[in-house]
Amino acid sequence: MFPRLFEIGPFSLPTYGVLVALGFLLGLHLAGRLARRVGMDQERVTNLGVYIALSAIIGAKVFYILSEWDYYAADWSRLFSLSSLQAGGVFYGGLLAALAVTVVYVRKNHMDWLLTADVFAPSLAAGHALGRLGCFAAGCCWGKPTDMPWGVMFTSQLANDYVGVPLNIHLHPTQLYESFGTGLIALFLFWRFFKPHAAGTIIGWYLILYSSFRFVIEFYRADQARPLLSDSVSATQWVAVGLIILGITILARNRNRHPVMPAEQAG
Repeated sequence: MFPRLFEIGPFSLPTYGVLVALGFLLGLHLAGRLARRVGMDQERVTNLGVYIALSAIIGAKVFYILSEWDYYAADWSRLFSLSSLQAGGVFYGGLLAALAVTVVYVRKNHMDWLLTADVFAPSLAAGHALGRLGCFAAGCCWGKPTDMPWGVMFTSQLANDYVGVPLNIHLHPTQLYESFGTGLIALFLFWRFFKPHAAGTIIGWYLILYSSFRFVIEFYRADQARPLLSDSVSATQWVAVGLIILGITILARNRNRHPVMPAEQAG
């Protein structure tokens, strides 16, 4: 749609990278503020946010490569091509990698992992909503052809070269669906965060809401960055089901815990 913000000679600034970076900075800022509200060490939370970002990038890329295994296995030099470097990744690959790094960091620093996850959940949703606009600009994560009046048509040859999005065909704007949906989830989670709640409530709701939403969105996506287990169900949807169950389990197990009251702890 708009893969580059501007070009100066051989230098160009990709819109995707800028919006994803802004999404990360927004999420990190919000996580720091929420951490302060519940009396957590803001520096530790900020450091964890950086580790999460790095691991998420790596995890998303690894899942993307696995989803395109035959393509890369035929010529490993493609891993270092410009199109591969500028392509996005598989979100759930990034999420799973980030969760693993979080568990290690939280244990090492003796932090309450449920409280830590609660701090990051609304921030992740907000940053994700902004980052998906980068996907729309780049053309990645595109949807299936549609006759709906809100279908979008990509015309940039550059976007086609980089991510393979079909041109001159009306497609479901799945990037915008997800940006809007995660934005609403973020608003709900922030609202819920500032209500008395047991530790684990916010991350539990995030896992349930986002995973349910993503499960549905997958039926409308047509991009190749999705490992498929069959013609109708993707690996991402099975991951979503697992995370929904995890979210429900967290809510059920922690519903009787002593409530966290951010407004009171903030003094």
